[in-house]
Amino acid sequence: METYANNYVMVAIFLLLGIFLPVAALAAGRLLRPHRPSGAKLTTYESGNDPVGEGQVQFNIRYYLFALMFVIFDVETVFLYPWAVAYRQLGLFVLVEMLIFVALLLVGLLYAWKKKVLKWDSI
Repeated sequence: METYANNYVMVAIFLLLGIFLPVAALAAGRLLRPHRPSGAKLTTYESGNDPVGEGQVQFNIRYYLFALMFVIFDVETVFLYPWAVAYRQLGLFVLVEMLIFVALLLVGLLYAWKKKVLKWDSI
């Protein structure tokens, strides 16, 4: 019973430190930094040039779809790497599991291809 209490105490300590340290760092930064606002400092900054055009530009949704596809397949490699490193110790069962995982990702890729998510110039 006492080990469970020790675990809860450790979790509570980490939670308190996780809240206290960022708040303390931000408060120290606010107290130590110089604060001298001027008109030039409060103007809009765009790579050292005067801003041109509107501030909000609408992007094509395909940018987000491509980014989402990249993240999905990037996460796939994160899962595949440890499996490939420890393949000899894991055996045939894990090989079948990984093939099922890759097959599900290929089904998702084929679905995206069929829905023409990957076709860029079809707008």
